[in-house]
Amino acid sequence: MNLLSVADLGVDGIEEIMRVTDSFVEVSERAIPKVPTLRGKTVVSLFYEESTRTRLSFETAAKRLSADTMNFSISSSSVKKGESLRDTVTTVEAMGVDAVIVRHGSAGVPWQVARWVDAAVVNAGDGWHEHPTQALLDCYTIRQRRGSLAGLRIAIVGDVKHSRVARSDVLAFTLLGAEVTLVAPPTLLPPSLAGWPVSVSHDLDDVVPKADVVYLLRMQRERQTEALLPSLREYTARWGLTRDRARLLGDDAVVMHPGPMNRGVEIAAEVADLPNAVITRQVANGVVVRMAVLFLLLGSGGELAL
Repeated sequence: MNLLSVADLGVDGIEEIMRVTDSFVEVSERAIPKVPTLRGKTVVSLFYEESTRTRLSFETAAKRLSADTMNFSISSSSVKKGESLRDTVTTVEAMGVDAVIVRHGSAGVPWQVARWVDAAVVNAGDGWHEHPTQALLDCYTIRQRRGSLAGLRIAIVGDVKHSRVARSDVLAFTLLGAEVTLVAPPTLLPPSLAGWPVSVSHDLDDVVPKADVVYLLRMQRERQTEALLPSLREYTARWGLTRDRARLLGDDAVVMHPGPMNRGVEIAAEVADLPNAVITRQVANGVVVRMAVLFLLLGSGGELAL
């Protein structure tokens, strides 16, 4: 079993992960938030891109399940000496690992890794393509606040073109019955939205008052190879969640961001700290959702021993 895409899960798969996550939330609230569920299993993080949140979240999840963890650092590895991806992966698997968490700058790499190894493979982000566990933790966070995603109006705002989070979120949110609107300048939308079950707007002021969830994306300047905007100041003026725009939000509206935030660009600093912003809750839920994913991939042959 692998977790490469939200599409692999379907509604039933997402619901099962949400159900198991509920159990691990209780574990996380204990004085010692640890269970022996994956004792004897080894989880390796294979990150070809820099990451803090995702890498630490998976590592924490594995350790709370009592799995052994290995972190593969590209900066100090044989990759710098010219070792191929396949050689690296097969070398790591030869050490006896049970799961490989893969992040890579090129789309499709986790699928390739899954063809080379017998270990379970989890996609922790591949290029501009997908980031399924981020979408799962986002779904879980929304359900905590709103009970269900069915019928919710969710606005995903910003740099959709370069965002793997947006792609996975659109898949997951719509599978669970939400209506998704992408809000961005034309230059920050994908060249084609064929097959995307979404509507599109370029006017954030029109969308915010009607939205149940406003999901802000980071401006990914490191992925942009061309000038797509006149200036960050203009971007903030038209597509940032400023203090004035935040006043248009409904009382029950939820503000989300996958992190790291560019405060003052896509979200005003004070807006990020409002009670209806659940950005730190997303981080906390990332650990318990990834515990559920690892359990279902590696430990579901036995009972959920909590």
